[in-house]
Amino acid sequence: MHALQRMATVALGGAFAGGGVYLGLVTGAVPIDLGLGRRLRALGPVSVEIDAPAEAVFDVLAEPYAERPSRAMQEKVRVLERGQDLLLAAHYTPIRGRLRATTVETVAFQRPRQIDFRLVRGPVPYVVETFTLEQHDDRTRLTYTGQLGTDLWRLGERWGDIVAPKWESVVASAFDATKTEAERRHAARRARRET
Repeated sequence: MHALQRMATVALGGAFAGGGVYLGLVTGAVPIDLGLGRRLRALGPVSVEIDAPAEAVFDVLAEPYAERPSRAMQEKVRVLERGQDLLLAAHYTPIRGRLRATTVETVAFQRPRQIDFRLVRGPVPYVVETFTLEQHDDRTRLTYTGQLGTDLWRLGERWGDIVAPKWESVVASAFDATKTEAERRHAARRARRET
């Protein structure tokens, strides 16, 4: 009977430990960067056409990183260090209920054409991303591309298969919100000019 109890205790302990590691990875609280068996995969492209000039779209994208962001923005992004055209920011993404993932990234601005992100801490050891803005007349094509890297060969590749679609989904949702806000602001400016 004692052997059975020990096996059950070991199994239960293993389940709790595995669950803790998973939770730590998903939330970014336990970043693992071993540099062994690194596998890279493309992120995107994700594109959206926006009825607003690139400068207006860039303003909407850069707003969460402003000196005094709104309270709602502070719940999504917190600037940890600020430089001239580069900053370090924590990004918060709801996962389930009150649980949220935290990623820490450098953000580099090249107004009004490009924003580059490089992961410092998160659920995978390596991510680089670029938002590119291309203006044609009064419209802007906003495009997202990137690369995500995982460690531990095939095991890490499977983890990337879980993380990458969610990562791209968050970007697509942010692009939809950016499109709505940039077009709203541009329409309001146009209406003021016409009156």
